[in-house]
Amino acid sequence: MNKYVIGLDYGSDSARAVVVNAFTGEEIASAVKNYPLWTAGKFCNPAINQYRQHPQDYIDVLIDTVRCALAQSPADTAANVVGIAFDTTGSTPVFTDKNGTPLALLPEFAENPNAMFVLWKDHTAVGEAQEINDLCHRWEIDYSAYEGGIYSSEWFWAKALHVLRSDEKVRQAAYSIVEHCDWLPALLTGNTTPETLLRSRCAAGHKAMWHEKWGGLPSDEFLTTLDPVLAGYRARLFSKTYTSDTRIGNLTGEWADRLGLTSDVAVGVGAFDCHFGAVGAEVKAGAFVRVIGTSTCDIMVADYAEMQDKLIPGICGQVDGSVIPGMIGLEAGQSAFGDVYAWFKRVLEFPLQYISDDKLRNEISDLIIPELSAQAAKIPVSQSVIVATDWINGRRTPDANQLVKAAITGLNLGSTAPLIFRALVEATAFGSKAIVDRFIENGVQINEIIGIGGIALKSPFVMQTLADVLGMPIKVAQARQACAFGAAMFAAVVAGVYPKVEDAQKAMGLGFAHTYLPDSDNHEIYNQLYKQYQNLGEFTETMVNDK
Repeated sequence: MNKYVIGLDYGSDSARAVVVNAFTGEEIASAVKNYPLWTAGKFCNPAINQYRQHPQDYIDVLIDTVRCALAQSPADTAANVVGIAFDTTGSTPVFTDKNGTPLALLPEFAENPNAMFVLWKDHTAVGEAQEINDLCHRWEIDYSAYEGGIYSSEWFWAKALHVLRSDEKVRQAAYSIVEHCDWLPALLTGNTTPETLLRSRCAAGHKAMWHEKWGGLPSDEFLTTLDPVLAGYRARLFSKTYTSDTRIGNLTGEWADRLGLTSDVAVGVGAFDCHFGAVGAEVKAGAFVRVIGTSTCDIMVADYAEMQDKLIPGICGQVDGSVIPGMIGLEAGQSAFGDVYAWFKRVLEFPLQYISDDKLRNEISDLIIPELSAQAAKIPVSQSVIVATDWINGRRTPDANQLVKAAITGLNLGSTAPLIFRALVEATAFGSKAIVDRFIENGVQINEIIGIGGIALKSPFVMQTLADVLGMPIKVAQARQACAFGAAMFAAVVAGVYPKVEDAQKAMGLGFAHTYLPDSDNHEIYNQLYKQYQNLGEFTETMVNDK
């Protein structure tokens, strides 16, 4: 009898569920649903980099995606689902009451953005992040040491502190804080109590400065020195964390009914999307996995012997067991990748808002990126004279700085849209090279690069440019929903189908769809252009962005 598992991947705009044969890795069915309130533009203010998501969106798409995927599956599938696991964006925390209920699910906070999940891309806490960095670097323990030495406004404590300072009503009602990837498994297993729900090693280690070396989270003295509004939170959070091969429990009867499953389904500890995506792409030591979408997240795993006491500066952390239990997980990434192209598209399509014919407007809009890509690909690298930086949403790594702004130079009256687009694509590739170089410079061996995500599968021009800039082949994972697929692998482990995730990878892995080989001549030209990218970045960061 076949056994099936469900992997759920919560992205920035939508969630997807995949039903997978736990023995073969065959995808039986999948479903994707956009977040209703988010799609309607609720609770966000891009002008101040505020991006909030309502927990009701997460609940609604959970039910819709699972039921939709099961409806497409053979009749006996639901009865033979044995495990379920979640990945989410992060850091995406929310304040809760004593029961672990997100405040936005309470009537009095239903419309309050500060009571909602603070999405990873929310940069309202830039000031708080700087305060955390300043205190870390003068404290007796540098709690940011295993998070690249620079704490980001995208992360747990900066966001929590910003919300507490900004909203007295939330401050009075809040009891604890929970990450999105921790809340969903807790909800489904009926244990949302802040002190007892199981917390993700991945989320806590990479974003909340948790480390066994100093007994868990930063000390209460550190937090209250940062701001007295944080008093008591450490005691109402957690000291232990769990890797994603840990079984939390089973679906409650209520959630089994709501999802159309049985209460025999095992639920695993959650993690962040890129970490599960790397597992779905069959990450191993020496493989550099790029989750390429609106932003990028770069994941590696390393043996204890390779890392020893090594600390890599300016990345998003190195955490024991955050990707594969028994190995050190390394994370980096860019705050904008596909979002850079989306911005340029929005600039070009501005006049389309005045076209009343919806069908015509959408047809033209859909042509912009494909046509730009086709025309930009025809331009020889030697004629790529425009240089840009990729910091349109700040810089995640190397060396986080959410205040920096993007720049573009070399424009003249002959600069065409395809030339500008090519420069933007090259900028995102140069940002990628900066990350790769940081790992290599610090003694981390990179034997292969693996691309996953929508851009990796759909954008040959972008991927070839990336291979040429890096001077390394890039393999594209076959799994179309690699993050959800990685979640399915962990679901198979927590259900007892496999003893460890490496075994699930071997049995369920789908291999690779394509390999992009670098052009050596282009690579030599790009090495020179990369120096211009570095010079432009240094100039704008020191001479422009400081003002």
